[in-house]
Amino acid sequence: MNEHPFLLEPAAGRPLHGIVSLPSTPGPRPVVVIAHGFKGFMEWGFFPYAAELLANRGFVAVRFNFSGSGMQPGDELVSDPQAFRADTYARELEDLSAILHALGDEIAPGRVDANNIGLLGHSRGGGVALLTAADELWKERVRALVTWSSIGRVDYVAEDQRKLWRQQGELEVVNGRTGQRLMLGPELLAEVEPPIAAHLDIPAAAARRGAPWLQIHGENDEAVALEEAHRLAEAADGVHELKVIAAGSHTFGARHPFAGPTPALIETLNATQTWFRRYL
Repeated sequence: MNEHPFLLEPAAGRPLHGIVSLPSTPGPRPVVVIAHGFKGFMEWGFFPYAAELLANRGFVAVRFNFSGSGMQPGDELVSDPQAFRADTYARELEDLSAILHALGDEIAPGRVDANNIGLLGHSRGGGVALLTAADELWKERVRALVTWSSIGRVDYVAEDQRKLWRQQGELEVVNGRTGQRLMLGPELLAEVEPPIAAHLDIPAAAARRGAPWLQIHGENDEAVALEEAHRLAEAADGVHELKVIAAGSHTFGARHPFAGPTPALIETLNATQTWFRRYL
């Protein structure tokens, strides 16, 4: 596969590391930008496999690490815990917007059809992708949206945990895969305290976005309940489909390191590439 790493240094001063997977078809091609979720990274599990599949289907596939992931290319652990601590939804929205602005210029020059942009987001990255697709700046340019196991709201932390967060000024989270203990800072707490700001209202974004949206969710998602997916689907307007993967988990059975696609992931990938081929 024709892969190229990139380093983007936007005005915000938070470097963004990414990888472009190019199709064999020459010239400008539709592009799919992939956004990972909370405690995720661009090299986790199924992301390289998904990027390769999309490139083989004729898309430019762009994946990147959010600046607040605290991860550098090749990392298996968070190597910048301060960046992780300082991460917010606002920063992730800025990061994704910076990636979109750079398409065809700093990212894959001459290979991107900037009028045919698709977004693919997993978990928290799905929420960020949905908010971006509803943003007035990108609403007309994002032509297709697919979310996997997307969060349905940003205020996912229970009140007792938020109280502890307020008292301590930070909240500890543990990475279940690595056991690494990490901290969330007060900036994120300010975003998830009710009332939620309009620009972070994910159900409202579901109604406001213009792009045809395929929403994929596992029946047995252990991290984001299927009920949240149904609530988002009820809020959605325009071209929209909710696909429930029977017995699917939050990652559709995939793990890191990646050991190959599961039946649930194959079903998810087939629906995803079909959606992008239909609308991009």
